[in-house]
Amino acid sequence: MPSSKTERDAPPEAEGAAETALARDPQAEQLARIHHLLRLALVVTMLVVSIWLVGDVLMVLFAATLVAVILHNLATHLERHTRLPYWLALSIVVLVIISALTGLIWSSGPEISEQAIRLRAALTEQAHNLRDHMADSTLGRMILDNLPASLGGNEHSSEGNGFGSIAGSMTGFVTSAFGAAGTLAVVLIAGLYFAISPEIYVNGTLRLVPRDYRARARDLLLTAGQTLWAWTAGQALDMTVVGLLSFIGLWIIGVPLALALGVVAGLANFIPYIGAFVGAVPAVLIGLSQGTREGLTVLGLYAAIQFFEGNVMAPLIQRHAVKMPPGLTILSQTIFGTILGIPGLILASPLTAALLAMMDKATPPLSDDERV
Repeated sequence: MPSSKTERDAPPEAEGAAETALARDPQAEQLARIHHLLRLALVVTMLVVSIWLVGDVLMVLFAATLVAVILHNLATHLERHTRLPYWLALSIVVLVIISALTGLIWSSGPEISEQAIRLRAALTEQAHNLRDHMADSTLGRMILDNLPASLGGNEHSSEGNGFGSIAGSMTGFVTSAFGAAGTLAVVLIAGLYFAISPEIYVNGTLRLVPRDYRARARDLLLTAGQTLWAWTAGQALDMTVVGLLSFIGLWIIGVPLALALGVVAGLANFIPYIGAFVGAVPAVLIGLSQGTREGLTVLGLYAAIQFFEGNVMAPLIQRHAVKMPPGLTILSQTIFGTILGIPGLILASPLTAALLAMMDKATPPLSDDERV
């Protein structure tokens, strides 16, 4: 009893000293560290499972958010320079985009559509020819025997195989555009509503965060939005330059379907690094159909364009946009592409850029003695 009374009457300084001694206990520190790691592992596991289960919905939500960020920033820039109300500036931006797309479809739509259909047929034919040519050699047969069915291997599959399926997947946007029309409409409509009143959705998200963390969460959301805008603006410029250079170069060389191939190269460049190869494969196959020399010329053209893009365009864009490590970019594309399929591969880079910016904002920088 006396001892318990002494403990109750202990001054606050003694209690603080006891807590400090407990905190310095190596065993207690180790248990606290294990508890922190287990909690972090649980959160990461729940996040991965959630992405796995509702990944398609999350990709649609993120795509709509990306559309909203683009529309909102365009309208904000117009509002700042013209002193127009935000709703009027947003209406002008939407009308300009719709008018530009309508004019493009009206003027070049039939030609692009015709070239896209011819491109699909030509790629399918060249892919079958390439497979037959490889089957005539020992090395080619060995490669085909070790390729999975989805990549043209010799194993039979109920879903079809062969290089024709590769050509179909590379140019599948021609036929699958109608199948994806519903999802695209949802993304565009939701993105427009997000852009009309972004504060409603941002404030609603912040209400789900505990009050003590709302200010920090607000800063992180604003950082993510600014990063998405910077990444999208830089990538749009990059896509335009690559598409124009590809079209002009192929037209000068005399490769058929130069306009369609240029559009494919520009759109594929939305996916960094991997998109460069995806955009080059159709052009090289069409070039090979004209002859080995033409195929090698097309390959050299795309190599020169990517060299210019990587060493001239990218440094200029990254001065005002987002700089991402190439290894992390490819790794994120692999992870999100494996979990979420094609939508995850397409949206992996902007999503990773936003996450990196939020992590950079949320964590303190390394001191000089902590750096490697």
